[in-house]
Amino acid sequence: MIRLTLVSLFPALLLGLAAVASAQVADRKIITLEGAKRILAAAEAEARKNNWNVAMAVVDESGNLIAFQKLDDTQVGSIDIAIGKARTAARMKRPTKALEDAVAGGRTVMLAVEGIVPLEGGVPVTLDGRIIGAVGVSGVTSQQDAQVASAGAAALGK
Repeated sequence: MIRLTLVSLFPALLLGLAAVASAQVADRKIITLEGAKRILAAAEAEARKNNWNVAMAVVDESGNLIAFQKLDDTQVGSIDIAIGKARTAARMKRPTKALEDAVAGGRTVMLAVEGIVPLEGGVPVTLDGRIIGAVGVSGVTSQQDAQVASAGAAALGK
């Protein structure tokens, strides 16, 4: 009788464990390498249309680099800045312009946050209302960098 009860409870126990396990993980969208290439292609098209030499970086939601490219004759300093802008936008979950504005408005304490680049030109990439990464651009004015980054970020859903 006890053996029969254990055997009949075993499937229920497995279902219960499966429900607990599924509550501990989440399905989420990510930027794949192909997606990052699409973002970079759109950003590059915007930069070339305007004759702007820029560096462009795409990161995942944690700020880890997925893809990077630099157009010919882009200043070398723009490499680290573009990656930093992308990381900042992903990790802070907002365009880097918001951080630049905060610093310009007197919130200089933001400069103490390790690893942030509070310069316009980093834009989160969103899908279904969720930030899944970011794109950062550097090489021209901050507003122009943001224009190129926004063109890239908008391309993922297309």
